[in-house]
Amino acid sequence: MGFINRESGENSGEKPRSIAFYVFLGAALFAFIQSFSLLSPILLSFLLVILISVSINPLISWIRSLTGGRKLAAGLFIVGFVTVLVLTGWAFFGPMKDTVVNLTEQLPEYWERLQKPLIRMEQQAAHTEEKLQAEVTTERARTEMAEGNTEVAQRIIESTQPASPKDDESFRSGMSGMFRGALGSFTAVAFNGAQMLLVMVTVFFGVTFTLMNPLPIIGAMFSLVPERHHDQALIIMRRIGEVVPRWALATLVGMVAIGLLVFVFMWLILGFMDALILGLIAGVMAAIPFLGPILSVVPALLLAIGKGGMTPLWVLLAYFAVQALEGNVIQPFVMARGMRLHPLAVIFSMLLCVVAFGVLGVLVASPLVAIVNIMHDELFRKRFLPTVTDADLKNMARKALHEKLTDSK
Repeated sequence: MGFINRESGENSGEKPRSIAFYVFLGAALFAFIQSFSLLSPILLSFLLVILISVSINPLISWIRSLTGGRKLAAGLFIVGFVTVLVLTGWAFFGPMKDTVVNLTEQLPEYWERLQKPLIRMEQQAAHTEEKLQAEVTTERARTEMAEGNTEVAQRIIESTQPASPKDDESFRSGMSGMFRGALGSFTAVAFNGAQMLLVMVTVFFGVTFTLMNPLPIIGAMFSLVPERHHDQALIIMRRIGEVVPRWALATLVGMVAIGLLVFVFMWLILGFMDALILGLIAGVMAAIPFLGPILSVVPALLLAIGKGGMTPLWVLLAYFAVQALEGNVIQPFVMARGMRLHPLAVIFSMLLCVVAFGVLGVLVASPLVAIVNIMHDELFRKRFLPTVTDADLKNMARKALHEKLTDSK
């Protein structure tokens, strides 16, 4: 079919593209790559706006069927969302404030407990070095004395100087260097935080306006596609419109389930107030595939260390239990039904998205894998693999791995 289309295009009088077109295309691509670091926040904001808008669109359509107007439906949703967000923040403000105050008060104790073994190790190392240096000097002097070089032996002994007072300040200079490095890290974190806040504000208003009137945005996307491919583009957009809401719903259900599990376990170990904070953190971090639940253990361990005793061990066991429930219950029955994606594809997508868009890029990793999969099906498989089924691909994979049909399903 591709040869027929090209021949018909040539017979219909289409002129081949000139060299200037490809030069211009290459220059535009080069300029895009060079300026990608500046454009990445804009591209990420646009991707989040489109994905979130498509995810919420079924709910807006349902509200619209009750109210009769899209702008009214979108307005009601935004007002409800902001109200829930404000009430949640107000409910968590007290516990969060107490936890932050307690953690701030305990930070000097943490620092002292960390500093003491470091100072002890440095003093032991310095004492060992002085002892070894004295032994080596003595052996050299004895060797020279045995060989009759009295003057050389005397010079070796005289060259042995006591440690300079400046050496005692090595630890303090090292600590000051660490503080400077921490300050630089804090500056980088603050910059990234400001960039995240800007992206979030942009996404919020972008989603609001898109939900109220999405037709110009979607129409502009179709305007970038040649007319002869509009039918295929429509199929792709419809499939994306079906997959993305499932991803959003599965992610939301997984976040709520993990947050509740962590809240229940931490309530039994650390108390109600800390459990609220840790449950909220775990629920939010659950939006990050694979790495989110691991990162959510860090604040729980910090609070557990402050409690002392066996508390850190109980906290680790509780998070292991949450991980087991997530992997054996939540993931198969909730997340897998919404997004059937291979973990390896999601992991590499996360790495690429983080490199391209920063930390917030992990939020679009899973849906981008699903979108790429849809485009592969519609643009590649239908043209180059029209009769090959998934079962055929699995059978070829089994043969490549020297497996029998009974070895795996």
